[in-house]
Amino acid sequence: MKHLPRDAQPTVALIDEYCAEYRDLFKEVRNYECFKYLHLGIISPIKRKSLPEIAKVVSINSAQSLHHFIANSEWSVEQLRSRRLGKIKKALQGNAITVVIDETGDRKKGKKTDYVARQYLGSIGKIDNGMVSVNAYGVYCNITFPLIVKVFKPKGTLLASDKYRTKIELATEIIRELIDEGFNIKLVLADSLYGESSQFLNKLAEYNLGYVVAIRSNHAVWLP
Repeated sequence: MKHLPRDAQPTVALIDEYCAEYRDLFKEVRNYECFKYLHLGIISPIKRKSLPEIAKVVSINSAQSLHHFIANSEWSVEQLRSRRLGKIKKALQGNAITVVIDETGDRKKGKKTDYVARQYLGSIGKIDNGMVSVNAYGVYCNITFPLIVKVFKPKGTLLASDKYRTKIELATEIIRELIDEGFNIKLVLADSLYGESSQFLNKLAEYNLGYVVAIRSNHAVWLP
């Protein structure tokens, strides 16, 4: 007699309702439960969103199951992201959005995490040991929502399968992927790192996208 898989442990109604839309992406119920626990931990009031702290706040015995879920279990980041972007696009119903491009850095101790290096971290405003990502956020009717994130991989941290890409190249990839996903983009906002990059601005012009970007106060320009 074949046993049916057990139901996932409930969390709170908001999380259970949201995560149910992704249930079919997880073969094992334990992985789906970890997926829900991570969401619950992220919206919890704890200041440090580390796996041990999330494990405590969601009342599971060990963070090991959460670590296994992220590092070793069978689920696809690409499928999950595509599903999430599809849901956002459906909710927008074709309405145009503003896309905000920005990078963020978080301090990270130790050397066990991939792509951690001494680099400028925007969260603390100085160079320190940490990880940096390039992020795209959507804005519609004063509602801000995450779209795509790409980890910046410094040259000294690259794995054998990696190819070095600058933050400008990562931002350009993000814009292209959003267009390929079918998002209607009316405006792109970015800080001076991107605003002073002719490569990035030329790509926006190629896609016929409007933009508002920052430049530094000492930025030089050629006048006619």
